[in-house]
Amino acid sequence: MEEILKVEGLKKTFKLSRKQQKTEKLADRTKVAVNGISFSAYKGEIFGLLGPNGAGKTTTLRIISTLIKPDDGDAFIDGVSVVKNPDKARAKLGFLTSELKLEDFFTPDYLYDYFSSLHGVEKSVAAERKAKLFDRFGITEFAHVKIGDLSTGMKQKISLVISIVHDPDFIIFDEPTNGLDVITAKTVTDFLIELKNLGKTIIISTHIFSLVEKICDRVGVIINGKMVLIGKLKELTELKPLEDVFFDLYLKESGENV
Repeated sequence: MEEILKVEGLKKTFKLSRKQQKTEKLADRTKVAVNGISFSAYKGEIFGLLGPNGAGKTTTLRIISTLIKPDDGDAFIDGVSVVKNPDKARAKLGFLTSELKLEDFFTPDYLYDYFSSLHGVEKSVAAERKAKLFDRFGITEFAHVKIGDLSTGMKQKISLVISIVHDPDFIIFDEPTNGLDVITAKTVTDFLIELKNLGKTIIISTHIFSLVEKICDRVGVIINGKMVLIGKLKELTELKPLEDVFFDLYLKESGENV
């Protein structure tokens, strides 16, 4: 298998406010969000990062996508270091997060053209891709409607389209179906499978077991900032459902009752 992503020993700590320290019930104001995480992802697969809220999934993806720097470790996208050469690494990836906020007074048409220009996509190529993607996601009739007047689901579809204007081979989706209605969620998950079938490498983070079981080839479980399990989904779920596998690990690693 062709390795597209290689993550090596990522570590990231954050300084908390006193209020955050109290909420997190920590002895000091330093939180280790990611603690020595390593894994790989290969061409034409969907790799799922599964874990509870606050486990370190989003921090891991933000490091890989060059949004924040790790305290230690590195990640390589098609051999390019996200630490030493972030600009080149960034050009190779698409990143969609549920926290992406689109300015209310812009239109989908304007935003697509703007981000295509930022990525250096030729106008003729951008126009052709925009027509196909807008049609695929039902955006065409809303192309000149201000973002602020659109539904949550439509905003998410526009965010997805904008994240892949440059047709990257490596794509990161952080909680891709978070807050979506069932129709829009199915549209998004079906598209992820289409991208995989085109040979794209996709990383998703989620806490939704059914989503992982539906679309992922391999899965990594993150608990308390550590990768505690990695494997092929079919092998991990051979004896018991993924939810049971996860909670067995969670009880072991956290010592909490659920």
